Amino acid sequence: MSSRITLSVIKADVGGYVGHSSIHADIIETAKKKLSKAGEQNLLIDFHVTRCGDDLQLIMTHSHGTDSEMIHKLAWNTFIACTEVAKELKLYGAGQDLLSDAFTGTVKGMGPGVAEVEFEERKVNPYHLHGDKTSPGAWNLPLYKIFADPFNTSGLVIDPAMHEGFVFEVLDAYGRKKITFSCPRKPMNC
Repeated sequence: MSSRITLSVIKADVGGYVGHSSIHADIIETAKKKLSKAGEQNLLIDFHVTRCGDDLQLIMTHSHGTDSEMIHKLAWNTFIACTEVAKELKLYGAGQDLLSDAFTGTVKGMGPGVAEVEFEERKVNPYHLHGDKTSPGAWNLPLYKIFADPFNTSGLVIDPAMHEGFVFEVLDAYGRKKITFSCPRKPMNC
């Protein structure tokens, strides 16, 4: 076990309403019960279950590091249980993101989407989680408002730890270029 915290966000389409618009409340409750049990067994520090359209999202903090087989197996078993609920409810696309019948040690490459980061816990750790099924440019304004706009994020003004701002690395996937922006830019010594 590490003293560092890991944030694991794992999502899968386990079945939803036609049109990919939403999922049934019983699926979310099933996931909450599975993760609650894992929390009682000290596998998780904390968790939140949510959805984006018909994607079930498991947001989990733990101390097992990225690519932890225990955490990925927990997510896989949760998705399997939720798929069974979706099948009972005759929901559209039940289990469509589960590309295998057997867990292989990681959910990567098996259908679910995974984003994980390991860090030393601080007083403030803002994270922004994205959805899918959109173009990358759709996130430009929301990311700017969250991390660079002091009229929206008062912590940029109030919290001295935030005064240095953020560094944005912008990738041009088509042109295979990248540029780095510092916001707000530190004044130059004159």
